[in-house]
Amino acid sequence: MSGLDIRPDGALDLVALGALVHRLDPGVVPFRKAAECAIHVSGGEFNVAANLAACFRLRTAIATAMVDYPIGELVVERVRALGVATFYRRFAHDGVRGPNLATVYSDRGYGVRPPVVFYNRANEAAAELGPGDFDWPGIFARGVRWFHTGGIFAALSPQTTELIVEAMTAAKAAGAVTSFDLNYREKLWHVRGGAAEAARAFARIAELSDIVLGYETALDRELGMHGPVVYARSTLDPSGFFGAAERMQRRFPNVKVFATTLRDVRSTNRHELGAAAWSNGKGALAPSMDIDVLDRVGSGDAFASGLFFGLLGGSNLDEALRLGLAHGALVATYPGDTTMATLEEVRALAAGGSARIQR
Repeated sequence: MSGLDIRPDGALDLVALGALVHRLDPGVVPFRKAAECAIHVSGGEFNVAANLAACFRLRTAIATAMVDYPIGELVVERVRALGVATFYRRFAHDGVRGPNLATVYSDRGYGVRPPVVFYNRANEAAAELGPGDFDWPGIFARGVRWFHTGGIFAALSPQTTELIVEAMTAAKAAGAVTSFDLNYREKLWHVRGGAAEAARAFARIAELSDIVLGYETALDRELGMHGPVVYARSTLDPSGFFGAAERMQRRFPNVKVFATTLRDVRSTNRHELGAAAWSNGKGALAPSMDIDVLDRVGSGDAFASGLFFGLLGGSNLDEALRLGLAHGALVATYPGDTTMATLEEVRALAAGGSARIQR
């Protein structure tokens, strides 16, 4: 149903391109009152590669910037522990100003109080990346089945957008499936020209993508659709997403699959989560589930990795959606941005498993 032409083997199942960051997490305490924080290694694009390696037992890699200073050493150790291979462009730190690995600050909120996220991406090494920094022909010559990137990395600078276009072009020439997560972040694009600039960048990348991930409003707004559009009345109603995906598939006929999570946020800690996809003029839907949320950061990336795992393994789109939904739901129950789930747990939940104690 998906129409994807996925090569059956390769030295790497997936290569991601994006920035590595470290997230400081004070838990449910607002950051302005925090006395201590956990440190999570993250990155919207990296999380997909990490989840596919750590939970789904695939061979993955990340192409990214690395800075030679203690924070970089911490990040390198965490990346290695998650089983992700690396293609680094290394930067020397001057001991004072950087360049740096970005810091993300994010409390978890609680109940009626939502999570709050803000950044320090000043002098970020990843924003200095651009065309020519990676040997894409050499990387893809090893055999790569899937290439993934996202809108967070595209937002960092004009040259990161150009690097994505360069990498996507090389990936398609080598026969890899290409995916792009819109992942629009208003705070990041505000310093780069806002939504209009994002739409221009995202449209260029979508033209090279086989799979695009994004909510119905993101598909229209971030891909530059103009004019009156009627959206679904409910966040769990897939009709609005299906309509947006149909419009976008006409505009970007190269895109084989559009996919998204559907989320009804009843409180910070209680969500109803579903998933939908559109391919070849037809919609697919995974049954929604009620979930208790510990930390929602990274759950969208977790959905993407479960979906990709299913498709890489030959599952049809409905089955892959259920795997993505199950993994996204599980990752929302763990602290941090990357998975702590096992493949067996994901399969059990996707098949209708429950939270009964396992003895």
